[in-house]
Amino acid sequence: MKKLTLLSIFCLLFLGKINAQNYTPLKVDKRFKVQSKVTLQAYPFDLDEVTLLEGSPFKNAMDKDAAYLLSIEPQRLLHRFYLNAGLPTKGAVYGGWESEGLSGHTLGHYLSACAMMYASSQQKVFKDRVNEMVTALAECQKARKTGYVGAIPKEDSIFTKVSRGEIKSGGFDLNGGWSPWYTVHKVMAGLLDAYLYCGNQQALAVVTGMADWTGKTVNPLSPELLQKMLKCEYGGMAEVLANLYAITGKKEYLDLSYKFYDDFVMVPLSKRINPMAGKHSNTNVPKAIGSARQYELTGLESDKTIASFFWDIMVHHHTYVIGGNSNYEYCGEPDKLSEHLSDNTCETCNTYNMLKLTRHLFTWQPNSELTNYYERALYNHILASQNPESGMMCYFVPLRMGTKKDFSDQFNTFTCCVGSGMENHVKYNESIYFQGADGSLFVNLFIPSRLNWKDKGLVLTQQTQYPTQGNSQLTLELRKSQKFALKIRKPWWATNGVQVKVNGQSVASEPDANGYIVVERTWNNRDQVTLDMPMQVYSESMPDNKDRIALLYGPLVLAGQLGKENPDPVYGIPVLLTDNKNVNQWVKSVENSPLTFKTQQVAVPFEVTLIPFYQSYQQHYSVYWDYFTKAGWEEKKAAYEAEKKRQKEIEDKTVDNFRIGEMQPERDHNLTIDGESYVSDALGRTGREVRKGGSFSFDLKIKANSTQASILMTYIGDDKGRFFDILVDGQVLATQELKGGATGKFYDISYPLNTSFTANKNKIRVTIKAHTGKTAGRVFGVRSLD
Repeated sequence: MKKLTLLSIFCLLFLGKINAQNYTPLKVDKRFKVQSKVTLQAYPFDLDEVTLLEGSPFKNAMDKDAAYLLSIEPQRLLHRFYLNAGLPTKGAVYGGWESEGLSGHTLGHYLSACAMMYASSQQKVFKDRVNEMVTALAECQKARKTGYVGAIPKEDSIFTKVSRGEIKSGGFDLNGGWSPWYTVHKVMAGLLDAYLYCGNQQALAVVTGMADWTGKTVNPLSPELLQKMLKCEYGGMAEVLANLYAITGKKEYLDLSYKFYDDFVMVPLSKRINPMAGKHSNTNVPKAIGSARQYELTGLESDKTIASFFWDIMVHHHTYVIGGNSNYEYCGEPDKLSEHLSDNTCETCNTYNMLKLTRHLFTWQPNSELTNYYERALYNHILASQNPESGMMCYFVPLRMGTKKDFSDQFNTFTCCVGSGMENHVKYNESIYFQGADGSLFVNLFIPSRLNWKDKGLVLTQQTQYPTQGNSQLTLELRKSQKFALKIRKPWWATNGVQVKVNGQSVASEPDANGYIVVERTWNNRDQVTLDMPMQVYSESMPDNKDRIALLYGPLVLAGQLGKENPDPVYGIPVLLTDNKNVNQWVKSVENSPLTFKTQQVAVPFEVTLIPFYQSYQQHYSVYWDYFTKAGWEEKKAAYEAEKKRQKEIEDKTVDNFRIGEMQPERDHNLTIDGESYVSDALGRTGREVRKGGSFSFDLKIKANSTQASILMTYIGDDKGRFFDILVDGQVLATQELKGGATGKFYDISYPLNTSFTANKNKIRVTIKAHTGKTAGRVFGVRSLD
């Protein structure tokens, strides 16, 4: 990057405001008719005020994402918008979720990502993309004549029934549609970003039309019908409507935002009760963000409680070492994480939203607990979710021992996490610095960057090799000397202290009550602040298992590299065998290889090379390690290895694995329901049951003409008095009675399939049908084995 002169930098002072993506309030923002009603302690900088410098993994991630955005054809994302509006299409529909029930959600994310990329870079090509899509959406809206614009299959039928009070709703199904309000929110949020970052007035008109249509659809509903509707995931509707109220000043949008307030999660949160066990994580994080924005606009304490308490329970009781949460998209019981490590831990959308929520809370009361979490999640989940070569993203960031990351396809995936991923990697500049309400400057993250604080006439350049080295250098360029406080976050891992020098002279470096080292003085042009933060390897235990640990270096979670081939679950995934818990004595840095470490005389059956988790994308890895004393290992290894072998044998024989009770697997397996069927959770897993003679059916893949095929179903010992038939293609395979077993334990039952069930078939239709007056299930998992 060319070095900017002071003159050229200060000429930028006249550029318009461009706020950070989740509309964390600025001190004064003329784009918003309604300013914050609460006294805020910190404010973000505009995206155009902070520039990433070359040389960091964040700049690489941003560049890769920008290239990916330009490879996408807007007209293909618009295909179903045109189709549903009765207009000619101009490009073939994309694959993945864009050709399924959430069609249209990617366009909303894409609008946001391009708008933010334009805000950060001022590259006209991104603004042109935004304007092209907004023009097209306005044409579609005009053709439809209702104010609505969308790309969801059967959307007119879905919402017409809602407006008439005809509501059939489940976890992810509303009148036969897949979480339709979720997609509506994404489109509306993208349009707001197009307006706020690119100044597109047409985008504001389109999103206002959608909000008016939303009001006509839901305002006539009784409170009971609203609650029924809200049983289906509804995304960030409360947040986007609250933001539209702030922009327009029309209170009906604020009132409408409170229509998207459910009693089964929001009310317990308002009473400081944790409702998240068994709940879908990413359904609920946007609700807390909505409450955070509503609190800023109204000052209602109940909204503040919802947002802050939700953050507290998620971070302290449902979060893994990388800063992500959920297993197979769901939260388990608080602090019960050890037995929930899988290929589907840590959905990336969850952390995308948790970081949004964290930014809101930071403006209310800045403290290092918030920014420590932010750094942990940013390095170890968000950055780790992108392939640094291709720029592709992870849906889940898996934490099973011996697992490997699975990255999206460029044009044939378009899951929710591809959409949020488009945004994640263009906005790394949004939280490095905050300005204090008292005129202070918060330095939250140690990322090579340049801050152009226009209102203060200050340019701050941060040059750092962090996290390769625990140091950073801040150089201040000022038009005139001025007094203010520089507040530098003391990282949670800096247990050996932080040394701060100003122009080579040491200054006090004890953090204040909020965890920030405060250097207050009169600053002069070219003053320089240096930070030295010694880094070391350390471990963190699972909250429910002190002998299952992760290894970290400074802010970085380390991943043990286990090779490109799928490792044997017994002999290919080491455990840590030592009586010495001082990890610095048996994890050593590799000479001439920055951020590379190796275990020494501790890992069994072989020593392991460890690298930062965000750098691990080509090999299988382990993040968590089972720790044993030598005596303990001798006692446990037989059972430990036997269980690992059993799981491996099941995996090897598996033809199809149906995670029942979960959103995407149920759609993938064409689940249908007849009667009263419910999803509930136990020990962090979801199960489905059906009552009073009802049934549910699903597809399951098999090997045609197999003579050794079977179905393996998982139940729980808590359930008893359940009586039901298992049918395959209409024929009874087995009659099952659940009589109960060990409480809190899952168990499997195998049902052999003879050739009459497998002849000339590669797929069967399985039905779970309750006997009259009885309940069928719960079924917690279904596999076809061969």
